[in-house]
Amino acid sequence: MTRAIFNNIQMKPKQYKSEVTPVWCPGCGDYGVLASVYRTLSELGINPKDFVAVSGIGCSSRLPYFVKSYKMHTLHGRAGAVATGTQLANPELAVMVTGGDGDGFSIGGGHMPHMARKNVDMTYVLMDNGIYGLTKGQSSPTTRKEMPAYITPYGGVEEPMDPVLYMLTYGATYVAQAFAGNPKMCAELIKGAMEHKGFAYVNIFAQCPTFNQIDTAKYYRDLVEDLPEGYDSTDMDGAMKIARRPNGKAPVGLIYKEDRYTLCDEMKRLVNLVGGSADYDKQKIIDLNRP
Repeated sequence: MTRAIFNNIQMKPKQYKSEVTPVWCPGCGDYGVLASVYRTLSELGINPKDFVAVSGIGCSSRLPYFVKSYKMHTLHGRAGAVATGTQLANPELAVMVTGGDGDGFSIGGGHMPHMARKNVDMTYVLMDNGIYGLTKGQSSPTTRKEMPAYITPYGGVEEPMDPVLYMLTYGATYVAQAFAGNPKMCAELIKGAMEHKGFAYVNIFAQCPTFNQIDTAKYYRDLVEDLPEGYDSTDMDGAMKIARRPNGKAPVGLIYKEDRYTLCDEMKRLVNLVGGSADYDKQKIIDLNRP
C-alpha cells in the first residue's frame, strides 16, 4: 500500500541515526534490528517528522533513543496502548512499537490480543531474546525450560510461549518472523509491515550474549528455516501449521497476511453512522477544553 508519508524525502540509512549512541552489549542482536529500521525508513522515504517510535521498558525498548524521529519511552508493558492512542489521534503518522518478549508478553501481554483483534494500523517489532536483559537475567515468557536464569538457577517449570502462534490466534493481519543476524530479511519484513494497512507484528530472534548463554546467535541461525517454496501467506490454516514447527525449525519470512478493516476505518464508519463529520479542527477542541 502506498501511504502519503512515503517517498517524501531522500535520506540515507545513517541519516536516521540520532545523536544518542547505542549502549547495548557487544554482540547483542538488537544492533541488527536497529540497522534494519534505519534501512527501512530510508527505503520508504519517510520524513522523521512523520515517524513515531514508541517503546516500553527493557534493553530493546531503548531503540527509539537511537532513531531520528518523534519518540516515546513509556511505562513497562504499555507501549502498545500509547501507540494505539497516537495512531488514532493522527492516522497519517507511521507508528512503530519496539520492545522485547518480557515487555510485550509478560506485563504487556494483556494489550497484545486487543491490538491484534482491533487491527490497529501500526507496526510492532519485537526482539525476542528469551530473557530479561535489562534487569540482569530473569526468565521471560519465551525462556526455554532448560535454561538456568537469575531467579531459576535449576531451569524453569513453565512452558515457553510462542509469540507467532499467539499473534496468529488473536487475529494480527500481518505476522512475520526473522533472525537479527539477517538484517536484510529483517528490513524487508519491517518494510512490508509498515506498508501494510493494519496491525503488523514482526517477531525477531535477537540473541542476548550477556544473560542468555544457550540461545546464542549460532543457535538461532541453526533454528530458523526459510518458508517453503510456494508457501501461501494468505492461508491461516497453513500459517498455524507451520508456526507449530512440525520439523522443529522456526519459520522465517512472511507467515500470514490478510486485508481487513482497521480500527480507524471502523471509527470513521461510526462517526458517519451517528451523523458526525470528519471535517473538524483538533486544535479548536484542545483549546476549548483548556482550563
